Amino acid sequence: MSLYTSPDHFLKARTRRDVLRVSAHGFGAIALQSLLVKDGVAKPRVSPLAPKPPHFAAKAKNVIFLYMVGAPSQIDTFDPKPALKKYEGQRLPESFGKVQSQFTDGSTPILSSPWTFRQYGQSGTWVSTLFPHLAQCVDDICFVRNFYTESVVHAPAMYQVHSGRILMGYPSMGAWVTYGLGSESENLPAYVVMPQPEGTPEGGTPCWGSGFLPAVYQGTVLRSGPSPILDLKPPEGITAQRQRRTLDLVQKMNDLDTEDSDTEMAARISSYELAFRMQSHAPEAVDLSKETDATKSLYGLDDKRTSDFGTRLLLARRLVERGVRFVQIYSGGGPVSIQWDAHSDLVQNHEKMCGLTDKPIAGLIKDLKSRGLLESTLIIWGSEFGRLPMSQSGNGRDHNPHGFTMWFAGGGVKGGRVLGDTDDFGLRAIGGRHMRDFHATILHALGLEQHKLWYLHNGRQEKLTDFGGKVIEQVLG
Repeated sequence: MSLYTSPDHFLKARTRRDVLRVSAHGFGAIALQSLLVKDGVAKPRVSPLAPKPPHFAAKAKNVIFLYMVGAPSQIDTFDPKPALKKYEGQRLPESFGKVQSQFTDGSTPILSSPWTFRQYGQSGTWVSTLFPHLAQCVDDICFVRNFYTESVVHAPAMYQVHSGRILMGYPSMGAWVTYGLGSESENLPAYVVMPQPEGTPEGGTPCWGSGFLPAVYQGTVLRSGPSPILDLKPPEGITAQRQRRTLDLVQKMNDLDTEDSDTEMAARISSYELAFRMQSHAPEAVDLSKETDATKSLYGLDDKRTSDFGTRLLLARRLVERGVRFVQIYSGGGPVSIQWDAHSDLVQNHEKMCGLTDKPIAGLIKDLKSRGLLESTLIIWGSEFGRLPMSQSGNGRDHNPHGFTMWFAGGGVKGGRVLGDTDDFGLRAIGGRHMRDFHATILHALGLEQHKLWYLHNGRQEKLTDFGGKVIEQVLG
């Protein structure tokens, strides 16, 4: 190659490595790179998390997704079935057919609910004695009793709830929402995840992953304790001014060196910038010291039993106040002892898990409502499936994906409603609603048209709802 390479070769080069390759002397290329920066050839990079307009007027701006790991029993919480008491100890009638779950085959006796149900609110909605605090909020909640998933195994069913498919590797709902709408905050992550401190759900990190979407849309994990975000504090002796100068230099070089198709690099660039801004803003966002004692008590922070989950829900309120788009909070994870997975001793399991979450969830609804935030914040409560009406181990219940309850509040939701139903035993959904319907409804509340929210992957326009779900119009009034 000639020592005097034509400038056209430099202009056609796409990366720093290309520039160095087209010259016999790398120093000349570096000098040219400096000139290109001065001449403005390297254009400013637009943040992939910049706010984007919805497809139509939205009812909700933010989402708080409360996920109950391991699956609460719908027939012991929000879907009363008097027939269970009548047929206690008997087998399910043959007309219901064979029921195959993960560990049982439907031949075990019917188990009635150990709890009683009462009607609450002006709507007269039935709630079991497991949720005395949430029962006071039923007029703000829309219960949908006939959802179903397609696997009796936790992880695949979790993937279906989170991403619309029973296989891992697809973008999570939070990733799709941030891809479609961006973030209202320049100083905090768009998508925040708060797992159970004892561990993650069986589905693991794919439950908040970005799949084939650019990596910048994956969830950012906040942990419990004094440092919710790891590695945020700068090294000792490094000033903010020095960090800013370093980032500016790196950014100028990256603008010349990164192709538009390199989403991993774009995500890393954005994460550096966001981390820098978060050093100033995140400590304030997660600092609960300025919250009043009354607010802390509302979430149960003054009770050892409810303080952990309550703290995470109070953080969620503070995050959506500051523009975080999607907050995903897990009740349960890690060891089975801290999950809703009641294969045995249903009473001990559900009284423990409801005791940890009931007051904080009611507190979140009341707090958002008092601050005028409930109108714009969509709260979702749900799990990967429900539990069977037949017993397991004599006093527990096996997995039931055939029909279970999830509920919505805020964000344009018409409260005081119960939609859908299961059969007399709470086994199968009547007119069942698929997870595609679940996701289509959530996107609709956020002003996103499910068929317009797509990403080209392997030659196919991939969507959260795949070939489409049916928006549950009654949820949104």
